Amino acid sequence: MSAPTTLSASDSSTVDGPGGGGPWRGTSVPMQIIILTGRSLRAVVASRALVLLGLLQPLIVLILFSQVFASLAGTSSFPAGVSYIDYLMPAVLVMGSLSVALQSGVGLLDDMRNGVVARFRTLPIASASVLVARSLADVVRHALQLAIMLVLAATLFGFSPGGGFTGVLLAWLMCIAVGWSLSWMFMAIGVWITNVEVMQGVTSMVMFPLMFASSAYVPLSSLPAWLRAVATVNPLTYSVDASRNLALGNPVGVGGLAALGAAGLIGLTGAIVATRGFRRSA
Repeated sequence: MSAPTTLSASDSSTVDGPGGGGPWRGTSVPMQIIILTGRSLRAVVASRALVLLGLLQPLIVLILFSQVFASLAGTSSFPAGVSYIDYLMPAVLVMGSLSVALQSGVGLLDDMRNGVVARFRTLPIASASVLVARSLADVVRHALQLAIMLVLAATLFGFSPGGGFTGVLLAWLMCIAVGWSLSWMFMAIGVWITNVEVMQGVTSMVMFPLMFASSAYVPLSSLPAWLRAVATVNPLTYSVDASRNLALGNPVGVGGLAALGAAGLIGLTGAIVATRGFRRSA
């Protein structure tokens, strides 16, 4: 019995059919993406612990920070007429986006380590389909998690920003776009590191500075001068500010365009690097 033909990561055309009975053509790239996305989503649904942890982490942050920093709402540096929960929740959405993006890189590495990707490479599947499907599955999971968080925040904590439903919807879409672009960046890091333990260490090292050296939890004017300078160049600050302004019904201005532009640039760069690294690892 002859061994199955193994495709290169960039090939998606044909392989020999069973018994050498002529070429077997794979499905189109869009259909590959749909099938692989469905596979990834089924794996997420089957892992209830992963879904529960994805909801618990931002809720714990919301509970802790809404209590610890609630007194900031009465200071002169805080926006007038805004409750702290309305100020905090858009930042929690962005942090949830960052957390899901980190899991994209770790999840891809898991698939590479446990042989799932190796099995895909024996089939006529384009390498880009595997990466796009992973990112889309994480976007769907991410969107549902953020929606549930918004409902819980409104129900349990009285989240009711000035922008109303439309502003919250736009902030939700902004966070989804940011999370999708960051997922490509962390997948790119993952395929080049190729070690889950190292990847988890890198993500932890990246996540905390991005979270705390930003405008996520307190206004920039409340930070020490050196930390304010770091937060000013932190791309997450622009995403948080844009989401917050949308939710509160404030003018977004060039900050929103800067956030979307940075997200697009990060996503495009990450996609190119991730695809090249994925093919290199074949």
